[in-house]
Amino acid sequence: MRLVRWSNLLFLAALVWVMEKWVAVPVLDKAAFGEQLPWYLLLLVMLATVFIAAGGYVINDYFDVKIDRINRPDEVIVTRSVSKPAAMRLSICLSGIGIGFGIAVAALLKSMTLGILFVVIPGLLWFYSSSYKRLFLIGNLTIALLAALTPMLVAMVNVAQLQLLYASILPYTTLVHDLYIWLGGFALFAFLLTWIREIVKDLQDQMGDRELECHSMPVVWGEKWTKLFVSALFLLTFALIGHLWYHVLPFPIGWNSLSTRYIVLGIVIPLLGALCLLWTAKIPSDYKTCQQLVKLAMFLGMLYSFVL
Repeated sequence: MRLVRWSNLLFLAALVWVMEKWVAVPVLDKAAFGEQLPWYLLLLVMLATVFIAAGGYVINDYFDVKIDRINRPDEVIVTRSVSKPAAMRLSICLSGIGIGFGIAVAALLKSMTLGILFVVIPGLLWFYSSSYKRLFLIGNLTIALLAALTPMLVAMVNVAQLQLLYASILPYTTLVHDLYIWLGGFALFAFLLTWIREIVKDLQDQMGDRELECHSMPVVWGEKWTKLFVSALFLLTFALIGHLWYHVLPFPIGWNSLSTRYIVLGIVIPLLGALCLLWTAKIPSDYKTCQQLVKLAMFLGMLYSFVL
């Protein structure tokens, strides 16, 4: 269970469910369509996402044994509790099951795009673990894009179902646009915060990355310039939150608004804490705490859909 990061898998499953029930369904209700995905389709999407991610975590640990022995020796599982051949078999098995669930979703919705997507994602996770993560920027961006894909996947599945059922009238509505806009907003924040977390993780792991000649941002640019870049991503995130709060949300923006209080207390303050800790961090555990604050903001950002 530690090898497949069970808590992260629960978060992923919850993210799919929340994006469907608290974002997609209200958008559909507003357009008088109502919920479109049968329960079994939503379950298949959740299972596909979870199994593919689990396979990705295992193969990541498989390729990272040498680095993890330097950066986090007490947390190494592959070669200790699980042999490398067993880890490889487990990764292939989990990814294969996830692809199977994904192909089932694509077949039920008659969507070639979804079918290709569920095959491409495990491939990207494999190449990320084996080579991309050691390349400058490419590895971080790959994981950030895959994180953003989860909310977008919910939008794509709903649009495929709508096209299957209402192809003749769909062009005369703004429903597809609305689904992609609202779920795309969550995807954008998932992208930015995951990118921040991945770079902070590189700052935490820079000792092992230097030893094994990985081209992560701290190794190539140095710690100071990497922190400046991450700070710029934080500022961009704050600017987008401000734009969302002031120009997009159809609610009052005063302090008495539940939406305002939630955004400030649940998202902005943890991110400000992470930004401050980024600049005061001196040892790997400081960067780990910074990561955890960003992760908390991501979790509370997901739950903001309930307030919304």
